[in-house]
Amino acid sequence: MTDITNEAESADADYIRIKSAIRYIEDRRLEQPGLEEVAEAVGLSPFHFQRLFTRWAGVSPKRFLGFVTHAHARSMLENSASVLDAALDAGLSGPSRLHDLFVSFEAMTPGDVARRGEGLVIRYGMYSSPFGPCLIAATDRGICRLTFFDPGDEESALHELIALWPAARLIKDQDGLSSVPERIFYKAQSTALGIKLHASGTNFQIKVWEALLRIPMGRLVTYGELAEAIGHPGAARAVGNALNKNPIAFVIPCHAVVPALRRAGNPDGYRWGTERRKAMIGWEAAQVEEGVSL
Repeated sequence: MTDITNEAESADADYIRIKSAIRYIEDRRLEQPGLEEVAEAVGLSPFHFQRLFTRWAGVSPKRFLGFVTHAHARSMLENSASVLDAALDAGLSGPSRLHDLFVSFEAMTPGDVARRGEGLVIRYGMYSSPFGPCLIAATDRGICRLTFFDPGDEESALHELIALWPAARLIKDQDGLSSVPERIFYKAQSTALGIKLHASGTNFQIKVWEALLRIPMGRLVTYGELAEAIGHPGAARAVGNALNKNPIAFVIPCHAVVPALRRAGNPDGYRWGTERRKAMIGWEAAQVEEGVSL
């Protein structure tokens, strides 16, 4: 158990350094800082920083920087409308999260929501991920919550879960859910295992979340394009509200929705932090380029 704990702490420490590097690069993107400068900023030698970053992202820091620039976001968005249209077709042309992650989605009933979880048994645990520590919770029908938090904020993440489902029976089940982060973040190691989601939301929110699950990995769309794709043109603000209510981060990829093209290189307003969003966008782009099955 100690070895597992140490590995988790090491993974979280790695992400903190990656997050700091992304912030440093973002703040100085016009200066295009070199490897030595960024490595010094996060307290590592250039050699060790290069190894750490490449192990985390699968590509070099320089290549990763290309994925989080305006130019990359622009190229992703130039054909996003056609990609989204295809992804939303009944046939699901091309790869999507529904294929790559084997996700099945079930909405909680209005009765479940009205009772605020009464009669529900929710198991939860705290785990490491490529994007820092996270809380994962599940009912017998699937994952109902995935939220990220910074080291030391475990209690806040748990209190949010309690506030969301105050009448539910919450059971900490660290071992019982231990395969879930593997399936979400490292699917290549467990391709035979599927992911089931059991989320609560309004009909509109669920429609937005289901559409997000059909966006191919590593692609970006705008709020307006997503609104139009689900049959609600002009409802970009409502789409944004639905994204902010997303209970299952990363799997339901609200991080893949960015502002209009002119601001695409600076996707702000992410619920779990701008650097974490940048990390997700760049990490996914790197995995897709390298042909890694997520």
